[in-house]
Amino acid sequence: MSTTPTQPTRALIVVDVQNDFIEGGSLAVAGGRAVATRISEHLAAHAGDYVVIAASRDWHNAGETNSGHFHAPGEDPDYVTTWPVHCVATEGGSDYAPELVTDAVTHHVRKGQGVPAYSAFEGITDDGAALADVLRTAGVTEVDVTGIATDYCVRATALDAREEGFSVRLLDGLHAGVAPESSAAAIDELREAGVVL
Repeated sequence: MSTTPTQPTRALIVVDVQNDFIEGGSLAVAGGRAVATRISEHLAAHAGDYVVIAASRDWHNAGETNSGHFHAPGEDPDYVTTWPVHCVATEGGSDYAPELVTDAVTHHVRKGQGVPAYSAFEGITDDGAALADVLRTAGVTEVDVTGIATDYCVRATALDAREEGFSVRLLDGLHAGVAPESSAAAIDELREAGVVL
């Protein structure tokens, strides 16, 4: 009796590994380049484990505050709800970090077009689909989350994945945070929400 190999039911989400979030960017996270490299190594070894590999990017509009996400002209960002200009769609800061190899990515997700957006689940794919719908259509039940930043967009993405009913793992060594305290708090929050660390 022959057995049919089981299809993977796991997805990988790579959150916001972009030029503006790595060293040298307008909102640089320490260790961002190293994380990008390690995610590429993970993909090289494990791409076949995933039925969907989605990579999200902040994709903000030029010449506006994106509904208050960027600080207003003449004001300083508060780094809580307002931020320096970053990941403008028409500029290089929105590009994937050069250390991130995207050959295995099956879905590119853009978020924050004119509005604040942290979670990859707030974005849409190139053909206009919501990430949760893409995952469900592919039969995904489990999600691995990686990327930048642990205490902001990675946190929001992992929490939304749990809210959408998926089993979620945050892959060790494949995410980087803005600050140690807020990253530790985010990890505690994720653990409470049932994310496997």
